[in-house]
Amino acid sequence: MNQLTGFFWFVLMLAPLAFLQRLLHREIQAVFLILTRDARLTIVIFQIIFLPGVFLHELSHFLTAKLLRVRTGGFSIIPRALPNGRLQLGYVETARSDIARDSLIGAAPLIFGTLFVAYAAVYRLDMRVLWDTFRNGQFDLFWLGIRFLPTVKDFYLWLYLAFAVSSTMMPSESDRHAWLELTISVGVLFAIALLVGAGPWMMDHVAPLVSNFLSSVAVILGLSSVIHAVLILPIMLVHKLLARATGVDVR
Repeated sequence: MNQLTGFFWFVLMLAPLAFLQRLLHREIQAVFLILTRDARLTIVIFQIIFLPGVFLHELSHFLTAKLLRVRTGGFSIIPRALPNGRLQLGYVETARSDIARDSLIGAAPLIFGTLFVAYAAVYRLDMRVLWDTFRNGQFDLFWLGIRFLPTVKDFYLWLYLAFAVSSTMMPSESDRHAWLELTISVGVLFAIALLVGAGPWMMDHVAPLVSNFLSSVAVILGLSSVIHAVLILPIMLVHKLLARATGVDVR
């Protein structure tokens, strides 16, 4: 079952990132809402914090739609409150197309965001060496490298950009509208391939390529989860202290 290892790690890393992202967003909003007592000002501050990620998220939708020759409409990175109580940080209007193109347009923020975080981690933060030492069990060298990370040129800038992008790269519910149909279609094609006897060939030639790709993506998702986990603890503490000091809390 080595051919499915990449898929396993991809799902294992994707789930905690989605959870940590929502938790961190909620805690950040709570902190600024307690400080400002103004929902609109809180939304503005929140938008400023995540502006690079929001811009890349919406730009990825727009560019992918153009590349796939799907008609686009309005483009905005101005936040607005939705009727269900959630916050929409931006949007791109695109015409409905076939399930393949709609799915790719919806997945574009995750694709572009993963590429950006990979670029920041490998080429700007020099974390490829850290990953190699960790993978080889050289934990003393790994922790030594962690301590020296802040000395990397523009470390805090690239860490912030990696955080802002990874925290806004998850496709929204509307982005995922065609995924169920695509999954069913792929499942049917896979079942047909098994019926005609192509299963062993696919497991030997296609599955390893997909598994290796998903394993690489899983590393980036894991790194993003670590960044979120490290930031959540102090922000939750600030939230608790502010709530205790002011007597006001937000749930």
